[in-house]
Amino acid sequence: MVETLSGLLFFLSAFYGNTEISVAAPAPLTPVADNPITLEQYVRDYFADNPVLSEIAKCESRFRHFDRNGVLRGDYDRNDVGVMQINERYHAERAQKLGFDIKTLEDNLSYAKWLYEKEGLKPWASSGKCWKGAQTLAVAKNTNQKN
Repeated sequence: MVETLSGLLFFLSAFYGNTEISVAAPAPLTPVADNPITLEQYVRDYFADNPVLSEIAKCESRFRHFDRNGVLRGDYDRNDVGVMQINERYHAERAQKLGFDIKTLEDNLSYAKWLYEKEGLKPWASSGKCWKGAQTLAVAKNTNQKN
């Protein structure tokens, strides 16, 4: 899979020119006995460079990837999948071509990062009322943590 993804990234960078494509997988979600990690912390760590994506995950799924029926589906649109509520109708084919399975946690996050790099916040505009105020706070908090 890694070799296939590397080849695909080479092809895409050749096709799109010198566009940088970053799709590194998140670190494995492995809690330590003394310090269990929550899905929220995992998502916040993964999106440390783009904290607004963490706020989107909070609004879209309340940091949940699964529910009692399996992979979390949207309340309003059953095509919305996972922690980032990636809509299968619009994104499943492209995600699959890029080597992502948006039903897995890791690929849901990775595809969301890729999508953000390509389209910005537009794919999550419908939940903007929830995360727009938090976006400013998240960026300020992230900046303060780096200093």
